[in-house]
Amino acid sequence: MKRMMLAVLALLACVAPAAAQNVRADVDVDTSASNSGARPDISIAPSPRVLATLSAAQQPAPAPQPSVNLNGPRRRGSMVGYIEDTLVSSKIRIRFDSALHDHAPDRAEFFYAKCGCYRDLPTNNATFDPDAPGPGPGVVDDLNFQQVYVEGEYATGTRVSVFAELPVRWLQPQTPGVFEHQHGLSDLRGGVRLALADTAEQMVTLQLKAFLPTGDALRGLGTDHASVEPTLLYYRSLSDRASIESQFGLWLPIGGSNGVPTSSDDKFSGKVLSYGIGPSVDVYSKGDVRIAPVVEVVGWRVLSGFQTSDPADASGINIVNLKFGARGSWGRGSSVYAGYGHALTKADWYNDIFRFEYRFAF
Repeated sequence: MKRMMLAVLALLACVAPAAAQNVRADVDVDTSASNSGARPDISIAPSPRVLATLSAAQQPAPAPQPSVNLNGPRRRGSMVGYIEDTLVSSKIRIRFDSALHDHAPDRAEFFYAKCGCYRDLPTNNATFDPDAPGPGPGVVDDLNFQQVYVEGEYATGTRVSVFAELPVRWLQPQTPGVFEHQHGLSDLRGGVRLALADTAEQMVTLQLKAFLPTGDALRGLGTDHASVEPTLLYYRSLSDRASIESQFGLWLPIGGSNGVPTSSDDKFSGKVLSYGIGPSVDVYSKGDVRIAPVVEVVGWRVLSGFQTSDPADASGINIVNLKFGARGSWGRGSSVYAGYGHALTKADWYNDIFRFEYRFAF
């Protein structure tokens, strides 16, 4: 028992000085009052570590940070309606066109294949072509048509996307006695977009589109040959409310029908240069809702090929259209476009066109 008491006393002897030191650190004694004979004023102050803990506890909790959707569109979508979309993103687009008065639908086999009327010419005629794949028997010099396009695009990153387009076509010849109204699947399209430059203010994209001859050429639903079209696209943001977009492309047929005359070394199909520019300005912008009128000038120059019209040689023909429209967008990526286009030149792909489009980017 005596040994246990001695051990306890030894332990107290070791702990007491440290405890006394901690007490002196937290106790403030007014020694002046003690020296004067008055009762000393003893105040207990918390240690700096306790003060730091209390100060941290009294701070307001930080406000929660809004979540950032890194997969959403990085900028507002393209606002044009006829110029190709420069922005690389995943999207779905449904477009409807109604066009009036196409006066040379087989020009350069750009819209549909060489007129089937060449099959019915006398065999001794230099332009007789039993292999002419287009609709017949008569010559169409006035055609109305409608087309619906369903396009899907998938972006594998911020710079590369692939896309495919399914077109369905309706034809109504206005020329008497040529062929009956037709409708059906037209030539499938697909390709890839590659962003060559991508900043907050501008974007430069190279698009390569391929056309597959899936439409029935005999019914005017396709060109009867494949083709490719490389196009350079440019987007420039002018301000928070305004932007300008443009394109420059070259349509290159692969194969095609016999030329005119049939013995010609040139093909009926021909190269077609395309270009366009279109500014847009938001007239209404509130939250995620925007409404922007768009004016576009779109043109084509036929570099080679033929047409069933006067003159037969289509090379050198220029076609320019003026397009008016507006696009409204809302939410993360939904938008609609409605517009009208009119040919400014005597040569045309159509005299008038109406376009309606819905697009959803995700």
